[in-house]
Amino acid sequence: MTSTRKISLVAGAFYLLTFVSIPILFLYTGVRGADFIVGSGPDTPVFVGSILEIVVALAGIGTAVALYPVVKRQNEGVALGLVAVRTLEGGAIFAGVFTLLAIVSLRQSGAGAAELATGQMLVSLHDWTFTLSQSLLPAVNALLLGSLLYQSRLVPRVLPVLGFIGAALLVTSTMATLFGANEYGSGLSGLMAIPIALWEFSLGVYLVVRGFRPAGLRRLGFEPAEPATATTPRNELRPAA
Repeated sequence: MTSTRKISLVAGAFYLLTFVSIPILFLYTGVRGADFIVGSGPDTPVFVGSILEIVVALAGIGTAVALYPVVKRQNEGVALGLVAVRTLEGGAIFAGVFTLLAIVSLRQSGAGAAELATGQMLVSLHDWTFTLSQSLLPAVNALLLGSLLYQSRLVPRVLPVLGFIGAALLVTSTMATLFGANEYGSGLSGLMAIPIALWEFSLGVYLVVRGFRPAGLRRLGFEPAEPATATTPRNELRPAA
């Protein structure tokens, strides 16, 4: 297996791993309730959801780090920007997790009804953090990575085009939420997030199943290796000297 094939497999696997967070839509229902702090339900769903979000944050960073050695050949500045924004996204996800764990801590400490307002403030903080970290920043990522893949032709151009469309819709949804024209977690928000989800899922599947297109690799300076020897497989793609 060539080094570029390994990169595509790892990056694709990381992209698919980011979808493990889907269950949090249901796991966080209890902690977002107005009376969670004084209630008696289990805390386990919050802990499970937090673990899933941490996995997503690390996997998101992994996608950019894994792709960097290849896409930097197209534009190193944009590739570095992708790593930076992915890292910022991961940090923001961690911040959102901390706010929910703080609510659980209030409950377990027996804070009582006096801290209900504090709990709701932390829920609001999580909502805004989620809006920026998992709505706005993924749109920026799609624009950065989409431009790199579109120009390099490492994947079929229909994939980055889908990313551009998803980014535009996600930015529109986020701006509508910021200015009060849309509510957090509304059906409209979910609908407008579908194209960006399709972009990331499709890209992950393509990278795992097919890998980078050879023509795109050659455009970036990767060339066929020398004829096969005892230690060098035939048709291996390697960086040009």
